[in-house]
Amino acid sequence: MLILVFLLFSSVDLQISGATTDTLTLGQSLPWNQTLVSKGGNFELGLFSPGKSKKHYIGIWFKKVSKQTVVWVANRDRPILDPSASRFTLSDRGELLLRATPSNTLLWSSNASSPSPPRTTVATLQDDGNLVVRSNATATASASVAWQSFDHPTDTWLPGARLGYDRARGVHSFLTSWTDSENPAPGAFSMEIDPRGQAKFDLLAGGTHQYWTTGVWDGEVFENVPEMRSGYFDGVPYAPNASVNFFSYKNRVPGIGNFVLEVNGQMQRRQWSPEAGKWILFCTEPHDGCDVYGSCGPFGVCSNTSSAMCECPAAFAPRSRGEWKLGNTAAGCVRRTKLDCPNDGFLKLPYAVELPGGSAETARARSDKTCALSCLRDCSCTAYAYDAARCLVWNGELVNLKTLPGDQGIAGSVVLHVRVAASEVPPPAAHHSWRKSMVILCSSVSGVVLLLAGLIIVVAVAVVLRKRRGKGKVTAVQGSLLLFDYQAVKAATRDFTEKLGSGSFGSVYKGTLPDTTPVAVKRLDGLRQGEKQFRAEVVTLGMIHHINLVRLRGFCSEGNKKALVYDYMPNGSLDAYLFKNSSSSKVLSWSQRFGIAVGVARGLSYLHEKCRECIIHCDIKPENILLDEELGAKLADFGMAKLVGHDFSRVLTTMRGTIGYLAPEWLAGAPVTAKADVYSFGLLLFELVSGCRNNGSSEAGPISAVYFPVHAAVRLHAGDLVGLLDEKIAGDANVKELERVCKVACWCIQDEEGDRPTMGLVVQQLEGVADVGLPPIPSRLHMLAMMNNGSKLDTEV
Repeated sequence: MLILVFLLFSSVDLQISGATTDTLTLGQSLPWNQTLVSKGGNFELGLFSPGKSKKHYIGIWFKKVSKQTVVWVANRDRPILDPSASRFTLSDRGELLLRATPSNTLLWSSNASSPSPPRTTVATLQDDGNLVVRSNATATASASVAWQSFDHPTDTWLPGARLGYDRARGVHSFLTSWTDSENPAPGAFSMEIDPRGQAKFDLLAGGTHQYWTTGVWDGEVFENVPEMRSGYFDGVPYAPNASVNFFSYKNRVPGIGNFVLEVNGQMQRRQWSPEAGKWILFCTEPHDGCDVYGSCGPFGVCSNTSSAMCECPAAFAPRSRGEWKLGNTAAGCVRRTKLDCPNDGFLKLPYAVELPGGSAETARARSDKTCALSCLRDCSCTAYAYDAARCLVWNGELVNLKTLPGDQGIAGSVVLHVRVAASEVPPPAAHHSWRKSMVILCSSVSGVVLLLAGLIIVVAVAVVLRKRRGKGKVTAVQGSLLLFDYQAVKAATRDFTEKLGSGSFGSVYKGTLPDTTPVAVKRLDGLRQGEKQFRAEVVTLGMIHHINLVRLRGFCSEGNKKALVYDYMPNGSLDAYLFKNSSSSKVLSWSQRFGIAVGVARGLSYLHEKCRECIIHCDIKPENILLDEELGAKLADFGMAKLVGHDFSRVLTTMRGTIGYLAPEWLAGAPVTAKADVYSFGLLLFELVSGCRNNGSSEAGPISAVYFPVHAAVRLHAGDLVGLLDEKIAGDANVKELERVCKVACWCIQDEEGDRPTMGLVVQQLEGVADVGLPPIPSRLHMLAMMNNGSKLDTEV
């Protein structure tokens, strides 16, 4: 009887006790309703069910994060249906096993068994999130590691984990996205170290299509990720004969952070904010989600100007509506009605679309109609486009359809026609009605295009007139806007002899018009980017007038010779008064600084809310604030400005602006609105208060300016603001105005754009017309300051 009892107990896996533990020993199982918790309490391992799913998985998640965030999953593609009928065990052979009982079906294995492992073998959940099987419970050397979860990551890269190749152990560690937010099975996207010998990471779709790369590591930084300096990564460069090639990630910010390859194929760098109770997003690569290959799947159209990034064209519907709701759009769209070749028709896409790559072929055709017929006769043809006697036809599914941004859509561009069932083709009357509606909706944009076309025609006419009538002519273009020929510009500036300054696209010179009016002439470099800046300034400033915006008097455009003529501002730019070692005569008093703050706010409010098109300046900083003879503020330099119709709440463009003044949504690759200007204005207010740069130290000012906005927010909550003032004007300030400015500044730099005020409200708050409450300390800025410093902030912060 004793022998039978002994055999009975020896055949049953040991169960851990109810006490919290971080370790399994040989033969021990983890009960389905219990967890392992790392010694320091950072991580927890057990069964979890993502979202509203009824399927369960063994995973590891952050213990100290209130919103469950899973960082590793064992049985990614073999879920547990009945959690109580499951068993997670460290077998007698030293192998981690997940089985479904009573059938004893194997759902997952670490595949790291040994015929006779030492009795001291244990599986331990470490405080860095690594689940490690060691042959010696007390050993820490890597030689004792038989298996570890860090070698088999899922979608998350934790600090201390290594990604890359370890040929000696036969391990290739890379990230793979989840299928959707409720299904951790391997998705369509992966992040892998380059297998051909370059020290870089690539983001891949389907394991083959590279859509983004970090660029090569030079020992200090990845080429395409300059914000991630050497302090973030340790790496062993790739060598053909080396057995180990890897990079490990270090979290320089105290607290909880990680890299995550999202369901949509974007890599995100995040940090947990206990104060805000949410994840703070620092950066997203690629910034534009439409750059992810196949992110919207076959026939799906990607757009970065709408709240829903992916949409299906008319006559199409999502292949899987359930997956779309969970963030996985890679399955794309399907036709609502089956094709009946050759009795089909074509749907003309109602927006400017970047033509897809793939199996496009050129067919002979003399017109759009013959191009369509050649596609109809071929039942494998799914779309065509006709342009300038060139007929392009596509076979198979269309992938990577993208709507073009508003500033890239050109009238008369190639139009894509997609094959659909004849019943899905709109009747002619409806078609014309649709076209009429589109014309009405786009009238504001068309007005801007027509204005620009008119200006170009005027330039061409002016060139002809110059040749016929001589040189040095000035012609009225529209209202008070003047067209100068190049000789007139040279004469006004005395051949560009008195230089006032220089910028990204050219230099600025002092000049005088024939009527003795002083002007400032910006001569643009003959580059393509300079051409874009030139057009942006002419179109923007040529149609707006405000006391707090610099006045554009005219322009010159003769081939590569381009110049912009402004009113001359005798007191230069604001940065000269705030940051440079200036004489006492150049010190701005508090009342002057407050007046400048209100003036800039009024100018921005006009741009955002009072113009026919909302204008986002995109580069608010002291260098772009000019001061007139009475030290009144004039907002200048509209070369990066973006015009947005008031009907469109969001716009996403290539990153614009200056590092140190960029709103977090620029860096995170999120849709950008006029609230990006509000963020930059908030940082400008802090610089007006302190006389210091927000992103660098300065001899002026009592505090290290690297952390001034955070320091100011803390002082604001403590009710101690006088110490924030520029020491050059200490004691010369209206304390109520100072408090108002600091409150407004802190509201302007909130993490979420929805929490920031509009510039119209900012003007009212600064003027004392509207109340302004006590703002929360922006958690993202606090963390960024810690990242840049690499250590804790001063004890006060």
